[in-house]
Amino acid sequence: MAALIFLYNVSLTVLKGRKTAITNVLLLGLWGLALLFLFAFYNPANLSLDKMFWWYIVHLWVEGTWELVMASILAFLLLKLTGVDREIIEKWLYIIVATALFSGILGTGHHYYWIGLPSYWQWIGSIFSTLEVIPFFAMMSFSFVMVWKGKRDHPNKAALLWALGAATVAFFGAGVWGFLHTLHGVNYYTHGTQITAAHGHLAFFGAYVSVNLAIITYAMPILRGRDPYNQVLNMASFWLMTGGMSFMTFVLTFAGTVQTHMQRVLGENFMDIQDGVHLFFIMRWGAGLAVVIGAILFIYGQLVPRREIIEPTDQYESEGA
Repeated sequence: MAALIFLYNVSLTVLKGRKTAITNVLLLGLWGLALLFLFAFYNPANLSLDKMFWWYIVHLWVEGTWELVMASILAFLLLKLTGVDREIIEKWLYIIVATALFSGILGTGHHYYWIGLPSYWQWIGSIFSTLEVIPFFAMMSFSFVMVWKGKRDHPNKAALLWALGAATVAFFGAGVWGFLHTLHGVNYYTHGTQITAAHGHLAFFGAYVSVNLAIITYAMPILRGRDPYNQVLNMASFWLMTGGMSFMTFVLTFAGTVQTHMQRVLGENFMDIQDGVHLFFIMRWGAGLAVVIGAILFIYGQLVPRREIIEPTDQYESEGA
């Protein structure tokens, strides 16, 4: 119900205001999220069929409709922060949308490898999942090119940092780390290991967390009437959270590589393998602590006003001379 109310408010606001490519793509993505969730209400008795419709929802949210939402939010931010002409940004947006839908829909097949569906999905999933790197690379390129072409020196540097960071981390997390184990010959060994967790952590942080923090960083000071605000803490939180999540991803990748070899190749016992990768999980805990500290700094920087520094006046001025 809350999601429907949110969708209702956003839709009527957009329809009442100026209709642009950015708002149209945003609405397409949000309505796609809502409509795809209807598959959750279909519960077939056949387990393979059930999982197929399950991935209709999850995959087409992540590599389909959410990419449209993310691209539209980034386009809005870069339009406001860089001053690049709307026409240029909209052309990039159309390219990103087209590649996201072209690769993402059939790319769902990489979830169909081992759930009982026909074997041709191994080839369809592998080919189109490989192409899923393209829209994320396009988003990253789009962000940096817009900043390079930008004519505006916007005071909110933190929002620009988060926008660039979101596009970059999403490319590596969803694109590169997704590609590492998307081919069915590789996925046969790595499926369900810590390599999957590494991909999931970095992809979620880039495509979901960072883009939300970017729009919050841009909008919150304006909404609260506190512009400019404490950007130093905000940017420090960016590097702490992004650095911590990146290190966590590398740690999980190495843990997954060891796990894959010991469990899927050598056939060792699962719990014995967990003892073997214990050190990686300790390092993962440390990386998670850095992310938590970064999140606290972000919240503090947003909610607590910065003290204004009052310059000392001349002695005669202070005495009213």
